[in-house]
Amino acid sequence: MMRAFAIEQFGDPGVFREMELPLPKVLPGHVLIRVAATSVNPVDRKIRQGLSASLAPSFPAVLHGDVAGTIVEVGAGVDRFQVGDAVYGCAGGIKGLGGALAEYMLADARSIALKPPSLTMAEAAALPLVSITAWEALIDRAKVQPGQTVLVYGATGGVGHIGVQLAKWAGATVCGTVSSDEKATIAHRLGADATVNYRQQSLEAFVAEYTHDRGFDIVFDTVGNDNLQNAFKAAKLNGTVVSIVARSQQDLSLMHSKGLTLHLVFMLIPMLYDIGKEHHGEILANVSKLVEEKQLHPLLDAEQFSFAEVARAHRHAESGNAIGKVTLTV
Repeated sequence: MMRAFAIEQFGDPGVFREMELPLPKVLPGHVLIRVAATSVNPVDRKIRQGLSASLAPSFPAVLHGDVAGTIVEVGAGVDRFQVGDAVYGCAGGIKGLGGALAEYMLADARSIALKPPSLTMAEAAALPLVSITAWEALIDRAKVQPGQTVLVYGATGGVGHIGVQLAKWAGATVCGTVSSDEKATIAHRLGADATVNYRQQSLEAFVAEYTHDRGFDIVFDTVGNDNLQNAFKAAKLNGTVVSIVARSQQDLSLMHSKGLTLHLVFMLIPMLYDIGKEHHGEILANVSKLVEEKQLHPLLDAEQFSFAEVARAHRHAESGNAIGKVTLTV
């Protein structure tokens, strides 16, 4: 048996309960990880709330996909890892896959990579979902090239702060949207060449000022909903928009008249349908290299939590006051 923090119904953060659950059986192609840390992502909160009930594991449900920890057992057919390896990944917490809010987590070996040695377990646990998402959006889909201009919505958010760093690493001129002077300072520290405080300046004015009315080569939308229309407005003629939050009805007239290309990224697809998991492992291996080369670093919120404080961690993540990823450690 193992200790876990699970939910037996959907609801507010108070639904988490500490309980004893069976230790996962190690399957071929999998590893058993002794969990050291995890982080809160929007999808974790939506599953807990029941807003994404179709993605939820069976009750009692152990949530959270992001994990960092140490391998304690290796399944048949796994030759990339061995017992004692420190690893990280996004490998569960959704339908059919147990999550990281437990002493141990079973993970498909294709989905994980060796933890960046220079990072703490909490820092490593903050990276997987957001790094994979940003990589798929900017590197795989938009194919950012040196000299291009990239606008990142939510430059200090979970996915956004990785997007700023990846676009900069790829050689682009990077601009980011922020909501405060503090976040503007953080965005510049992450590598943004310019920022726009959307509470003080309209996006139209910023696009006119910064791109001379030309528009951005690539717009990375991490906010979604009606902000997708702003992304269309900010993109140049024949430009590219990549969104990770497109669960809304949109008028595509502007997209058509500007000849835009739209990409939508849903990083859970490999876990939900068991396709392409090895690419997630490859991305995380590349991210580890970038971390060690000082090209990328996670942004963690100042307040950190223990697993026993998971309800508080979710409340803090939902408050809108967090800057960077909210992490939990054993």
